[in-house]
Amino acid sequence: MAKVFLICGKICSGKSYYAKTLKDKYNAVILSTDEVTFDLIRNEQGEFYNVFAERVNLYLRKKAVEICKVGANVILDWGFWTRNDRQSISDYFKSQGIAYEWHYLDVSDALWQRNITERNQRIAEGNGGSDFFVDDGLLNKCLTMFEVPDADEMDVWHKVRCR
Repeated sequence: MAKVFLICGKICSGKSYYAKTLKDKYNAVILSTDEVTFDLIRNEQGEFYNVFAERVNLYLRKKAVEICKVGANVILDWGFWTRNDRQSISDYFKSQGIAYEWHYLDVSDALWQRNITERNQRIAEGNGGSDFFVDDGLLNKCLTMFEVPDADEMDVWHKVRCR
């Protein structure tokens, strides 16, 4: 039976890179809110981002169910920053009869800061793809919103190492 892999981690923790390794390992489809946002509106949504991202997430979770029901695995590369977000999506997939597995990317503060610097440099060079530039405002938002999961919330606790 197909399953959904849910990747939890703060911005710049390596979720998209990790999603690509799972994609190859499990022959899965990646559904990424950042990718949809970039492809549709080039990250130019401003204050509308939270509303738009929520709509995209609701649409992608519906698509994840459809994809699983035809037998393909799905990876949700969203972050799932809060316990409420994680519980809500778990409840949703349970209600749909879809198997799921949680993966947390545990990144050290030093590596996290390096990832942020490298991401911002790629963006400045025009090679950032769907990534957002992480300025002080976004960094502060991330730090105040992200809730580290408890060990019992996660099926896989992945300690992020240098790539």
